[in-house]
Amino acid sequence: MTTSSRAHSFNAAADQYAASRPSYPPALFDRIEQLTSRPLASARVADIGAGTGIATALLRERGADVIAVEPGDAMAAKFHTVLPDVPIIRGDGNALPLADASHDLIAYAQSWQWTDTTRSVPEALRVLLPGGALAIWWNTTAFDVPWIREQHQRIADHCGVKPTSRVRPDDSDAVRLAGLSGLRVARRQVRWSRVIPLDTHLANISSRSAFLVLAEDDKRAFLSEERRRLCEFFPDEVVEETYVVDLLVATRP
Repeated sequence: MTTSSRAHSFNAAADQYAASRPSYPPALFDRIEQLTSRPLASARVADIGAGTGIATALLRERGADVIAVEPGDAMAAKFHTVLPDVPIIRGDGNALPLADASHDLIAYAQSWQWTDTTRSVPEALRVLLPGGALAIWWNTTAFDVPWIREQHQRIADHCGVKPTSRVRPDDSDAVRLAGLSGLRVARRQVRWSRVIPLDTHLANISSRSAFLVLAEDDKRAFLSEERRRLCEFFPDEVVEETYVVDLLVATRP
């Protein structure tokens, strides 16, 4: 299974993605403002790999002037339904369809991993204004929560993918792994949680790229067993998901 095929697998589940994927906490955007030394209000922001607009909507709530870039047909169509007044351009981070020195902030919410950083880093620097910033972030697994840690391993085993390391990389490794070596980068982590119905939690699992490419019978079997397991922990079928947002902000000279 190639990275490209997994990246485009989201097109098969755009509605599900929009309905079940976690959002991001207000504290994340506070950190972005602190690290960029400017408010998001009136900032010219490009949300790359915008998907169905989860981060775009939050950036707009902070007053940013946002344009979205999204490669997937179905995701872009869903974005337009959710945020009809926000401009969206087809493209990806490896060849941004944006003018030189045109934006204060380039944002990648849960999408930087799909880029070729030898191309996406120079592209971001090209599009940013002097003093502008590239912000990339992910909702990551809270491995200190036992049921979440155990579920993460089950999902990895079922999908045949390598589980994420339970040891978070230190700041220097995080910068290197993100392809940002040589830039001035700051890192912050924000812990948060959401309380949702069990059905939404299971839909969130099934919207992940490694899961979307499985056969339908494999998906159904796993989700049925996972429902049984989780009902033992959450008999009222209300689940608290805990995340740690990992944020990197690189400033253009």
